[in-house]
Amino acid sequence: MATVKLQGNPIHTSGDLPPKGSKAPDFRLIDRELNERSLADYTGKRKVLNIVPSLDTPVCAAQARRFNEEAAGLDNTQVLVISADLPFAQNRFCETESIDNLDTLSIVRSTDFGEAYGIALTEGPLAGICARAVIVLDENDVVQYTQLVPEIAEEPDYEAALKAIG
Repeated sequence: MATVKLQGNPIHTSGDLPPKGSKAPDFRLIDRELNERSLADYTGKRKVLNIVPSLDTPVCAAQARRFNEEAAGLDNTQVLVISADLPFAQNRFCETESIDNLDTLSIVRSTDFGEAYGIALTEGPLAGICARAVIVLDENDVVQYTQLVPEIAEEPDYEAALKAIG
């Protein structure tokens, strides 16, 4: 179990991020068109799992915008923004923000995603949704980089994540 903070207050997660060099757990998440997606849908591509609590917050929105900009220049890489938002809200966000270089996926039907990745918040006002994290996977879904952002209200280390892509 890891600990993160929300505005300085400690909150526990359900476990720990998958270790570097391990195979990423598969998932079943919902895309903007209400289709179920899994890691197999991105076979052969490097993946950035950009995990945020909700796109309806300034920090999460800024993180999605930043990765959208960075994704435009990445070869053979798919950025996935994973949040607790309903697919309709994710779609509206992407249309409003002109986000077109990444896929949004919702945990709305898959609370086991947070458990499998060790990032489900177990207490506090955001209990039940995911902590802020970035996980980079190679073409074979092997974990290359992880960051559990220590303060939920802060952005991740973009440079480290992008460097892990190669």
